[in-house]
Amino acid sequence: MMNKSLIALALGTFAMGIAEFAIMGILTDVASAMDVSISRAGDFISAYAAGVAVGAPSLLLLSKYRIRSVLIFLGCVIAFGNLLCAVSQDYYTLLISRFISGLPHGAYFGTAAIAASRLVPEGRGAQAVAVMIAGMSVSNVIGVPTTTLLTNLVSWRLTFVIATIFGIMTAFSVRYFVPQIPASAPHSMKSEFRFLRHLAPWLIYAGIFIGQLSAYCWMSYMEPMLTEVTGFTTGNMTWVMIIAGSGMVTGGLVAGKLADKYKPAFVSGMATIILTFLMPLIYFCAPFKVPSILFMFIAAACLFAIGGPMQYLIVKFAPGGEMLGGAGIQIAFNVSNAMAAALGGFAIHAGWGIASPALVGIPFAIIASVIFMTLHHRYGPQGA
Repeated sequence: MMNKSLIALALGTFAMGIAEFAIMGILTDVASAMDVSISRAGDFISAYAAGVAVGAPSLLLLSKYRIRSVLIFLGCVIAFGNLLCAVSQDYYTLLISRFISGLPHGAYFGTAAIAASRLVPEGRGAQAVAVMIAGMSVSNVIGVPTTTLLTNLVSWRLTFVIATIFGIMTAFSVRYFVPQIPASAPHSMKSEFRFLRHLAPWLIYAGIFIGQLSAYCWMSYMEPMLTEVTGFTTGNMTWVMIIAGSGMVTGGLVAGKLADKYKPAFVSGMATIILTFLMPLIYFCAPFKVPSILFMFIAAACLFAIGGPMQYLIVKFAPGGEMLGGAGIQIAFNVSNAMAAALGGFAIHAGWGIASPALVGIPFAIIASVIFMTLHHRYGPQGA
């Protein structure tokens, strides 16, 4: 399963993983450099998510081109956006740069998911997509802790320099290791949206949106909670982020394997059920180091167990609009992230405490569980 083509695709998700998640480990430093509060620095997370939501529909314009060419172009855009972040000098410039760096995210995931599923035999598509997405998980094991360490030693700007380098590497790796995959058969723009007439895609999007919201309300402010409430030092955050990233890798790969065996919606549903019970434990155990680390690992695993199976499933339920369907997952994912950062920031700003975003996520985990299990019950015979 670990062939060169899938690894090349995973480099892109690795670069975007650094761009999207590393800021959670350096948020305090970025806030200090930009001279803003922690809650306002959360806007940098929201700006990236907004870029994803705006950029993903660009696949409607790119779908007529060969998939490899689209991926090379998007790799270049990833590099450009993060380079802008690295040289930003004030709050508004960084906010705009974060928005630009988010633009290729959804389009890349939508295109790469199709490429990954076509590069493997029938019946192994979920695992192939999980390998592609694992680049983002691995970025949380290696990339995010490394950038957190470099922030402590040198500067937070190196985070975005590293993401820039991997964006360039993505473009070159795709060019040399991913075979030509034909563009989708020509069809009208109207036909791209035809799959949205059915209920299943909407259940998938709603599950992703609400399920990710349940975890990201807390994860957006994980670093300040672990330092200010749990008592870890900023120097400790390097190995803490390695543990969080290991949870993401574990959750993504295990969920991919289970999804091929037990159906994707069921696997994602079980992940959100676990989050329902986990969020209050995170809140009440926040002052204690060992439970906080354990629950963080499990929450990270559940987070990535939600998205991967749905990224694969939407391709099956979006005939004629596979690219748009895959990009839609990332729109739901990142709009959810933006709202989660805003809701978590509101709870902190209201004086409920740094750990309070964990409680905000509980009702969303419950609703997502119902959605995923409904999807599985209604469309199980069709692969959900």
